[in-house]
Amino acid sequence: MIRKHGSFAVLLSVVWLLVFLMPVSAAERILEVRSEVHAQTGLPVTVQERMQKSVAAIAEQLLSGRVLPLQPAERREKERVIHEVFDKVLVGYSVRSVRIEEQPTACVHVELVPWDDLVQEVRVEVRVDGMPPEVERLVRRDLADVGQVFEESLSGLPLAAADWTNGVLKKQLRGYMEQHLPEFWADFDVIPQTVAQVTISVYPKLPVIRSVDLNMRSDTIPNMFLLNHRTLMQEKTDLLVGVPVAFVRRHEQELGALFADVLDQQSDFKALSMTTRVTMDVGERTSLMSRSDSKIYRIRIMGWADIGRDRDAKDDVVFRLHAGRKLSSRDEAFVLLDLMPQDVEGRWAMGYQREVFPETDVSLRYDFSDAGMVAAGSRRFLKDWMLRYEYHFRPRFGETGLRYRLHDFLSVEYVVRRKDNWLRLIGFF
Repeated sequence: MIRKHGSFAVLLSVVWLLVFLMPVSAAERILEVRSEVHAQTGLPVTVQERMQKSVAAIAEQLLSGRVLPLQPAERREKERVIHEVFDKVLVGYSVRSVRIEEQPTACVHVELVPWDDLVQEVRVEVRVDGMPPEVERLVRRDLADVGQVFEESLSGLPLAAADWTNGVLKKQLRGYMEQHLPEFWADFDVIPQTVAQVTISVYPKLPVIRSVDLNMRSDTIPNMFLLNHRTLMQEKTDLLVGVPVAFVRRHEQELGALFADVLDQQSDFKALSMTTRVTMDVGERTSLMSRSDSKIYRIRIMGWADIGRDRDAKDDVVFRLHAGRKLSSRDEAFVLLDLMPQDVEGRWAMGYQREVFPETDVSLRYDFSDAGMVAAGSRRFLKDWMLRYEYHFRPRFGETGLRYRLHDFLSVEYVVRRKDNWLRLIGFF
């Protein structure tokens, strides 16, 4: 018996020793905390997200690292603390209940009750400060759905909670402006009512346009004809002064079409079937070029003076009127009228011209003064250069000219005729 008892004692000691030496498994703890906030009447998404972040921050301090499972008394205490703390920071809502769901990722469920009446509708008014009507229309178009920013954050919200959403609204509006209208700042004011009134004030960012330099040109009518409309066009383009540079760059096509339409709607432009194209070099000092051309007519007035030519020449100073009617996009019938003021003499011709290749024209005309045909051709190249040739069948001679355009109103040409050559200054009116 003694031996049996001794063996049992030894065995029991060994068991206790093994149990004592076995590693104790690590206790399961709360590793992460998230939250879900709900209300019986529903919550705006942006407001709900902000509330859930607030609850998660409070719960993180209380629950992170706690050993699971929580004791019932401990869990009730944590729920009470979250209830009291969150209830104090809320405006417009009261906390009805808090429930902690125990998992390695703990979830805190919060149920809210609104205090009073809710926002049923949101009406948004946009005020654009300091912009002309044409620019204001573009601004309002860019802000067409800005009301959604406020509807998402205010609809269904208790009236007393409206101020609590200011931070959310500012962030949401700033993000909307950066995406849709980055050239302007925006402030807002909210009057919380069942039908909430929101007023948004929009004003420009720097840099803005300080001045506009206007240039008007035409390749199919005399440029002097455009002077009658310069004052009107300048008044219209001056609306860009004070508008953000980046905004004008972004809306250059719309604004260019607006300015072009101002000219194209004039009665004389309509009579000549004129269309205008506007281009801009946008900066604080903006350059604006309008080019107006007729779809049907080509009327040009030019004059030239020859330098270094025989003094006996009767056509060293000439004013020429070219009046053409387009038969198609490449064909034209025309009349030429030349006036030589030094001899008070004139001559005229009728002819036909065709664009055979891009930038390459050929023509044939009958000169009534010399009673002979004239064949001509020209080729434009390198943007500002042109090579031309004319052959007069009566009297028989050819003339070659190499022309360089100094600007839209003045060109210089080197002319070779028979054994003579000279420089010609050509002005376009």
